[in-house]
Amino acid sequence: MSQQDKEPRGRVLIIDDEKVILDLTAIILKNRGYQVFTALSAQEGLDCIEKQSPELVLLDYMMPNMDGLTALKEIKRSYPDTYVIMFTGKGSEEIAVELMKAGASDYILKPFNNQDLVDRIESVLKLRGIELQNRALLSERERLLAEIADWNRELERRVQEKSEALRRAQVEVVQSEKLASLGYLSAGMAHEIRNPLNSIALFVQLIKSGLDEHERLDYVEKILKEVDRIDNILGKLLDASKRPKFEISEVRVDRVLEHTLDAFTPQLRQKKIRAVTDFKNIPPAIKADPMEIEQIFTNLFLNSIHVMPEEGTLTVELEGDEQWLTVRVSDTGPGIPPENLPNIFDPFFTTNSRGTGLGLSVVLRIVKTYKGKIEVEKSDNSGTTFLVRLPLAAPR
Repeated sequence: MSQQDKEPRGRVLIIDDEKVILDLTAIILKNRGYQVFTALSAQEGLDCIEKQSPELVLLDYMMPNMDGLTALKEIKRSYPDTYVIMFTGKGSEEIAVELMKAGASDYILKPFNNQDLVDRIESVLKLRGIELQNRALLSERERLLAEIADWNRELERRVQEKSEALRRAQVEVVQSEKLASLGYLSAGMAHEIRNPLNSIALFVQLIKSGLDEHERLDYVEKILKEVDRIDNILGKLLDASKRPKFEISEVRVDRVLEHTLDAFTPQLRQKKIRAVTDFKNIPPAIKADPMEIEQIFTNLFLNSIHVMPEEGTLTVELEGDEQWLTVRVSDTGPGIPPENLPNIFDPFFTTNSRGTGLGLSVVLRIVKTYKGKIEVEKSDNSGTTFLVRLPLAAPR
């Protein structure tokens, strides 16, 4: 392949009013493989730049009409991607500084060495390539940063939109749960209160039908008992739903357990149930309302005694560590059917025809008040164990 057929090393424009230097420089650069354009004046050179877009201009400092410095400033203003090397016959430091400040990439003193000229041109073109690449990378970086900023704004908008949708959904769920709970409680109350109301209505009808004084007083007494039964149901419902008045003091749970067990002595003797206590690592006193703590174990003991046959065993275990006190209440009853386990803490859920189904609901409410936990640790045909854990630093 001939020299003329090769891809040019770059496009160079030479602007000089001395034709001899112009032609000589053009020959040197053409022989080195550059595509060369020439102009005898600054204005002609600017017109050529407009048409040919050369990568590099060799520009003479001293020219008539428009001098080299003015032409340099115009080139850098209008064609920033075109780099300029200045020719000058004046080698003063002031001129060099002035030219570099105006945007020249280099300057060469006349007369110049051919190889030095070529070396300077190659260096400036390499510098131009690097700077243009850096400029393109910076532009791409700015574009990507702007795109990322747009993505972030869109993501924030979507997150805000989804968060608002989630908030609305949560509100709807809470409202639905409240309505469901209200319906469940209403149905339970209606079921529990209807029986004593039916009894009261029946007794009133019997009284109105005409009875002797003794029978009338007997039915009045029964009516009062049914009214007390309704009052007891409502009281337990209030206990299960909200905390009544309370007084915080130092409570020794081991003593509460012993006191509560003593209160059930008549029932235990009647069913010949043996009470076993196993207290180890007795925890220190906790800050709580003693009546609430007693109510937890009263309900658990009552349930255990009710489900056990005669000659059963009620076991109460207590232990403590650095953070929690743990109580296990175990019976030797038939166990809780697996299908009933998810519902035992629900208000009004009971398998006892004489119970209200509110005892364990009250227990759950109290345990949660003290940031504790309650669960069925074991339940099978050998009996049931309830596990109660209360933090030693109970909240006020």
